[in-house]
Amino acid sequence: MQEFRKLTTQEKALRINLSREVYGSFAEIGAGQEVAANFFKAGGASGTIAKTMSAYDMKFSDAIYGYCERYVCEPRLMKMLEHEYPLLSERLTHRVESTRFFAFANTVEILNFDRTNQPHGWIGLRFQLKPKAEYNDCVIHVKMHDNDSLQQQYALGIVGVNLIYACTFFSDPEQILMSLLDGLHGRRIEIDMFRITGPDFKHVDNRLMALKLVKNGLTKAAMFGPDGQVMQPSDELYKKHLLVLRGRFRPPTHVNVDMLLAARRKFKHEPDVERSKIVVLTELTLNDLSADGAIDETDFLHRADIICSLGQHVLISNYFEYYRLVDYLSRITRGKKIGIIMGINALQKVFDEKTYENTRGGILECFASLFGTNVKLYIYPAQVKNSQELFRLSGFEADLPANLKSLFRYLMENNKLEDIKDANVKNLHIISDNVLAMIKNGELGWEKYVPHKVAEAIKERGLFDHQPRQVEIT
Repeated sequence: MQEFRKLTTQEKALRINLSREVYGSFAEIGAGQEVAANFFKAGGASGTIAKTMSAYDMKFSDAIYGYCERYVCEPRLMKMLEHEYPLLSERLTHRVESTRFFAFANTVEILNFDRTNQPHGWIGLRFQLKPKAEYNDCVIHVKMHDNDSLQQQYALGIVGVNLIYACTFFSDPEQILMSLLDGLHGRRIEIDMFRITGPDFKHVDNRLMALKLVKNGLTKAAMFGPDGQVMQPSDELYKKHLLVLRGRFRPPTHVNVDMLLAARRKFKHEPDVERSKIVVLTELTLNDLSADGAIDETDFLHRADIICSLGQHVLISNYFEYYRLVDYLSRITRGKKIGIIMGINALQKVFDEKTYENTRGGILECFASLFGTNVKLYIYPAQVKNSQELFRLSGFEADLPANLKSLFRYLMENNKLEDIKDANVKNLHIISDNVLAMIKNGELGWEKYVPHKVAEAIKERGLFDHQPRQVEIT
């Protein structure tokens, strides 16, 4: 059997150059013209390149593409594609019948001289799969982690060639996604947003592509909004106050909703929180999405549908420990308040020192991130087993090892932990796994345990294997 070998960057560029059907333009801002350069170096570039340009100066860029407040952002990228793509068919009328046109664009911020910035960029391709066909768009956001600006430019050039090659020769969106880092190590480039749209990709649910980014290690976290549109976390959450609830949401119950609403009532009254800048995030980790190490993509989309129906933003992450999640979000929010909603049983796991055995500084190092300057945990009560009593923070210290009691008191005295005292305790008996079993088994009465919108969504879309009951006619 012949061994499969991935093509090098030069081989990919050459194959595109030799494909007379594919022709287009390149517009690159902020890191030289590294993508176009690969096609020139491969040879035969006249078969691919109609034009290359770099409107590096902001005044020139604005004159060509229109004004943008920020130059490394998705709106700027889309303005570039919208300007460049129509010019191909307008000026190359003799090629319209036989050519698959494309416009490639990127707008990038590489490492500055003082090494004080986060290098990142937006990269996009507008392309046809057949001559005279409507166009499709593929847009990605990258973070560059090389500590040398030249290496970042080199890596950017590889990603650009990979994107053009994949959209030219592949039709499977996951294959396109997985080929973007060919020839690169994941530690050099991170892709935290991927979206492919157009008439040839109407079947693609980009929320699923966001999951695949995290699942396949292209990034640690990806995000989409209530409308199901994928988002770039750093753009959407920049300098926002975040209230975060982690859960399985399988399905979301009255308890999940009460946790969010009750915590939000407290969060918005914090003295350092601006209400207009609050974003509520529901977070799913890969652990919460997998069973026996496998992720059921249909089940994921069911949960995504329901969470979106409740008007929530969804973050998918590979940050299993809370302190890693908070550290990631803190770098985005830049000092704004972060509230973490947590059940008191989950807090017990947070105080379990075994969780931190593999970190150099143990529990103290990790608590430095979890309980950072502007971080606060809102703790939801639980019912004490075989009792009418509630397990709250007032009884939490009693179960802690002696060496952690002072640490707990320190957090309490510094307002890092707060009880959610107005929780609707009448719903504490609701267990989502039990509700899910009722839905799957066709049992009556599960609707009373979930919000009305959730019940409607489950019934209308047949989520979680729900089957409408058959009414017998006698």
